Amino acid sequence: MAAPLPLPVLHATHAGIWLLEAGAAQAREVGRDEAVRRLAETPHILLNAPLIGQRLGYGEVSGLDVLELFAFVHPARFAVPTVAGMARAVGVDAPDSDGSAAAALREIGGRLLDRLAASDWAEREGAWTSNQSLWRLGWGWAPLVAERLQKPERDERMLFSRLTAWEEAAERPPPRTVMVDADDAEARLDRLTGEGREPRGGQRAMARAAAAVFAPRAKAGEPNMLLAEAGTGIGKTLAYLAPASLWAEAAGGAVWVSTFTKALQRQLDGEGVKFFADAAERNRRIVIRKGRENYLCLLNLEDAMQGGFAGRAAVLAHLVGRWAAYSKDGDMVGGDLPGWLPSLFRRAGATALTDRRGECVYAGCPHYRKCFIEKAERAGREADLVIANHALVMVNAARGRADAPGRIVFDEGHHLFEAADSTFAAALTGREAIELRRWIVGPENKSRGRRRGLAARLLDVASYDEEGGRALEAAVEAARALPSDGWIQRLIEGDPFGPVERLLGEVRGMVLARARAQDAGYGIETELAEPDPALIAAAAGAMEALETLARPLAALARRLEAVLESAPDWLDAAARARVEGAIHGLNWRRETLAAWIAMLGRVGGAADPDFVDWLGIDRVEGREYDVGLHRRWLDPTRPLARIVLEPAHGVLVTSATLRGSEDWAAAEARTGARHLGRPAERFEAASPFDYARRAEVLIATDVPRADVASLAGAYARMIEAAGGGTLGLFTAIARLRAVHARIADRLARAGLPLYAQHVDPIDTGTLVDIFRDDPHASLLGTDALRDGVDVPGESLRLVVMERVPWPRPTVLHAARRIVHGGSAYDDQVVRARLAQAFGRLIRREGDHGCFVMLSSAFPSRLLSAFPPGVAVRRMPLDEVIARVRERLGGERGGEPVAKLDKATVIE
Repeated sequence: MAAPLPLPVLHATHAGIWLLEAGAAQAREVGRDEAVRRLAETPHILLNAPLIGQRLGYGEVSGLDVLELFAFVHPARFAVPTVAGMARAVGVDAPDSDGSAAAALREIGGRLLDRLAASDWAEREGAWTSNQSLWRLGWGWAPLVAERLQKPERDERMLFSRLTAWEEAAERPPPRTVMVDADDAEARLDRLTGEGREPRGGQRAMARAAAAVFAPRAKAGEPNMLLAEAGTGIGKTLAYLAPASLWAEAAGGAVWVSTFTKALQRQLDGEGVKFFADAAERNRRIVIRKGRENYLCLLNLEDAMQGGFAGRAAVLAHLVGRWAAYSKDGDMVGGDLPGWLPSLFRRAGATALTDRRGECVYAGCPHYRKCFIEKAERAGREADLVIANHALVMVNAARGRADAPGRIVFDEGHHLFEAADSTFAAALTGREAIELRRWIVGPENKSRGRRRGLAARLLDVASYDEEGGRALEAAVEAARALPSDGWIQRLIEGDPFGPVERLLGEVRGMVLARARAQDAGYGIETELAEPDPALIAAAAGAMEALETLARPLAALARRLEAVLESAPDWLDAAARARVEGAIHGLNWRRETLAAWIAMLGRVGGAADPDFVDWLGIDRVEGREYDVGLHRRWLDPTRPLARIVLEPAHGVLVTSATLRGSEDWAAAEARTGARHLGRPAERFEAASPFDYARRAEVLIATDVPRADVASLAGAYARMIEAAGGGTLGLFTAIARLRAVHARIADRLARAGLPLYAQHVDPIDTGTLVDIFRDDPHASLLGTDALRDGVDVPGESLRLVVMERVPWPRPTVLHAARRIVHGGSAYDDQVVRARLAQAFGRLIRREGDHGCFVMLSSAFPSRLLSAFPPGVAVRRMPLDEVIARVRERLGGERGGEPVAKLDKATVIE
């Protein structure tokens, strides 16, 4: 057992605040004022300082955060960031109450510190040197760590020397032309599922159907496409991975498996052990790919660790450095970096550690050979299975990347329309324009950091080519016409500078004049129709400025291509990669400029029937943060089909709700299949779950629509009736926050923790991890939780929606509504959302629960969103709560939900 630390401990929840004195054995409950005063006077052991500060109503709380110590001792290892989760992670008994949590925190801290002296501590290398730097930065744990760490006899290998370098490899040959036999696919599935497993007919049938996707296509532009609706519990993941892995092995090619959520990416990665038991082979054959902005940039990290960051941001940089030395792939978003770590620092500096601005210098970087991003790209070229996301697949195809996939599986395919809508959109806003200026011009003040302009990144290339140098100078000069720092304030004051800012000023004025009055906390918009003469004139001036910028960028790209063709002596493989990267970056920006110019060319002219254009002001809690023009495809599956689907050889699109309650025509419309020359094949397998016995839908008829107090009371009573395990879904963040503020303390005192997206200073993925870990906890959230939560078992047994999730009446939705049948289109969108929300409830065999709608205004025509046979009943709130308590309260041993009397069921 760890020796007690001679330090005070403070633990705070919505149920109260407990203080454990340095020499005491038991904690005492204290008031908020005393807790704040004690924290200001003396460092205390605590867990999750930002969360404690929020619970105390005190902005900045500092102390000895156990989570930070865990990140130092066990980098690249995840633990649920609660007292119980930390206790399990270090091997101590979890506390049985909030009052005993303070003592547990002291023991957890002691156990972590004792681990530093253990002979089998695997993460020792680099710790002593890192702690010396952290001590200089004032990290609270550093002196205690130093007492237990011995100085190594020889210099430690630090991060950049520990990382392995990637090696150049010959270009992978094109995949061979092979067929995947349906019988072989079924046999592979049997091996993956394991002997003795009861065969699932739907899974076997899907594996056989999916095999046809990998056959040679008959005609260019007409891929083998399969639309597969596979209900929850079918086992669709292994059903498509079985033929995909067979094809990859036989053809020597890669199959890209694309998801919409990070949770499914992690699930797919976890399935890899069924294919390859050896970890090294598994990591070589199955690779996760994400956008560049997800990965740690080693050059940014080096700059941060050598003085580029200050204060708490510098502490985060050194902890990230510890993680990077042990990380599997350097993925900072959804990888093995604990999602809670950046939030401990209020994300100070976390985004600056990635390449979010596209400023990579490629071979000019001293860490290029060890770069996580380059490793991931090269590993993906040689892998059998590449696990990616919809956005990356579409972007790679749109930019003509050499590794654009030819065989694609789109899992979570019901999100394809949404992903394409975002990928092929255009937005000329102040924030986008100033980022382009910074990318070209570079730093224009004395700000610290590694940021470099285009001239600095291409200095040696430009000096080699005189014409390229002139084009570069002209581009930098033209970019100064774009918005600069302080642009939003100048717009508000009516004093814009430059042609683009003048355009944005006119946009803002037109939106304020025409937009429908709404809550000041939300953005406002108006369609781009009948523009004022001043806006037309400003658009012409801005378009001229953008064209002036586009010309030298095009000339520079041509000169860089000429450099590659002439292949000067100094242009080795690394330098060539750097030039190629610069060309890709320039082409990306040129495409953006072309979209902006096309958008401005329509201002005052005839509307383009393929697009929806509007003007908008984005606001957060009443504060304006962006202004601009927006353009979306009326049907984004048209570019999806042309750019992504047609060049592919085989495409499988699957989801548990691909059709929902609609016909196949709706699925074909939302996946791009209807735009292909060859009709897509169809597959359907119903879920094996007995929803009629395992679930029911209850509609409360007497909760006032606009009464937040009544809504909060309803949520509190239902969570109490269920004993926790509740996922509450909201259509508005303001109502979510209001309900949470009213009921969190009450529930916590009953031993039912309540967490909330947009309230707790914790990332969404970690909130779901906490919710999954504690069957007594409940979680409130919005759209992200409706579509991306996989919490099987007792931790999620009640789903509550506060309103029917009607689409927001935006300009874009209004345009699509007209084209797709008016209110019928609204109903289609709502049914899809309801199906996804209900789908959170039953995830595995044995799951059961209730789905509650707190809105009497629930049209019967929407009930088809729920699985056939599920009982639906309208009743007063008191009866809903009694029903929830009867089925979910008390002992919950997985008994199925009893059927309702036939007379009370809504058919």
